[in-house]
Amino acid sequence: MDNTFFNPFADTGEGVGGAPGIQGSLIHIRIQQRNGRKTLTTVQGVDPKYDFKKIVKAAKKEFACNGTVVEHPEYGEVIQLQGDQRDHIRSLLIKVGIATNEQIKVHGF
Repeated sequence: MDNTFFNPFADTGEGVGGAPGIQGSLIHIRIQQRNGRKTLTTVQGVDPKYDFKKIVKAAKKEFACNGTVVEHPEYGEVIQLQGDQRDHIRSLLIKVGIATNEQIKVHGF
């Protein structure tokens, strides 16, 4: 007879606490100063299973800003948005279920 048992609270590797759709690593939202009053918001650490272009498309439409996906040599694919969109993108990622409040770290000023 098998002595193993099913642990419903065990880590299944599917995000936080085994919740499907929510990733396990931290998402970093940063702001970069350009020239003058211009700024860029970068989002790094989103799970690659999500379509970055769709996230950017939704953000551009909702926040009325421009955005793109760039390949960073150290961080991989990074989402860039024009302007200070830190609070907006944070609430969007939580609302659509990509991450929880505890998984998002906002940097800057």
